[in-house]
Amino acid sequence: MKTLLTFALLALICLLHHISAVAPGFDKQLCCEKVTKIPVPRAKIQNVARSNSKCQVTSIIVTTVCDVQICIDDSWRWAQKLLADFEKSNANTTSPSSPFNRSPCGNKTSKV
Repeated sequence: MKTLLTFALLALICLLHHISAVAPGFDKQLCCEKVTKIPVPRAKIQNVARSNSKCQVTSIIVTTVCDVQICIDDSWRWAQKLLADFEKSNANTTSPSSPFNRSPCGNKTSKV
C-alpha cells in the first residue's frame, strides 16, 4: 500500500512538472489576446517589453509598479517610443531611471 501511494505521488509530481514546463526555445513571457491604446503614465511603469515573437498577437507589454500587465498595440507610435525610451533609460543600470518607476503602487485595486 505504501509503495502504491509513493508511486502515485511520484507520478503526480512528474505530471505537474511536465504540465508547467515550457517548450524548449519558448520564452515564458506572456502573450496577449487583445491590445489597447491607452497611454500609461511613465511614473507608473516598472517594465516595458515586447511580447514573444511566437505569440499570435504582437504587442508591447507594460508592467506597472503595481505589477499589472497591460498589452499595448505595438504598431502605435506612442508605444514604440515608450519602448525605445525605456530601453535607453535602462541601458546601463539595473533599474529604470527617471521618469520611469517613480510612483508608489498605492491602491492595488485601481486601474492605471
